[in-house]
Amino acid sequence: MPEEKVWSVVELLKTTMAFFVEKKIDEPRLSAELLLGRVLGLQRLQLYLDHERPVTPSELVAFRAACRERMQGRPVQYIAGEAFFYGYRFFVDERVLIPRPETELVLEHAMERLAASGLASAQSPSILDIGTGSGCIAITLALRLPGARVTAADVSADALDVARRNAEAHGVAERITFVLADALDSSFAEKAGGPFDMVISNPPYIPEAEWATLQEEVKQYEPKLALVAPQGFEYYESIVAAAPALLRAGGVLCFELHADGAAGVRALLGSGFGGIEVMQDYNKLDRALSCISA
Repeated sequence: MPEEKVWSVVELLKTTMAFFVEKKIDEPRLSAELLLGRVLGLQRLQLYLDHERPVTPSELVAFRAACRERMQGRPVQYIAGEAFFYGYRFFVDERVLIPRPETELVLEHAMERLAASGLASAQSPSILDIGTGSGCIAITLALRLPGARVTAADVSADALDVARRNAEAHGVAERITFVLADALDSSFAEKAGGPFDMVISNPPYIPEAEWATLQEEVKQYEPKLALVAPQGFEYYESIVAAAPALLRAGGVLCFELHADGAAGVRALLGSGFGGIEVMQDYNKLDRALSCISA
């Protein structure tokens, strides 16, 4: 009986990428790299630095099992247990949303608005992240603004467990306060504390009526609680209503938007906010709205 082929890292990557392309798997290169890196215990760059390394039979078995999961539709980030946001690695599983590149743009926009407000130059700006999920926004802010004091709130205790794990991994857990609270609850502002220099949120904004139209990978694996609101605007309404208690005068409020949500959110703000700005993403869709508390 002939011996099974011994694969090198680079051969296995190339073959797997081609197979994923043929099967129309999203992000074929990223999928192959993350899955093989997970099995071998290597970062993506290390795969190419050690490209001639042979893959052992047991590693090959584990890799093939991971590829089968990917073929069945499970997101590669959940299989690998990691996702990248703003250049940082975060642990993720089905308890939290997978961080999106569009949210990186929202974060950049928020930091620019905070810097322009003058509050970022304070010794320790205070920031509230509502709907923290994996903690990617809160933790990145803590890493990028070493003097900041960050509060990360979420309605899901499971999500907060993931966020705490990530904060500890990045060495910023002591500067982040984790709060279990629902932004739709009238007691939210009291539980969150404040007032804050900035409130940022990527809230559930997909209307229930749109749920059925989403990708199967999203519907099957990502937490609906973090994505869907009955009409799509409930969380915006609640956060804006709580803003006078959450934000100090001159503070920044920044939202991630549904692609067609800018006009609706702008209408909610009324006279209590000025300096409203809307930022578009790579696809020229409205993605972030920010404003300054009066």
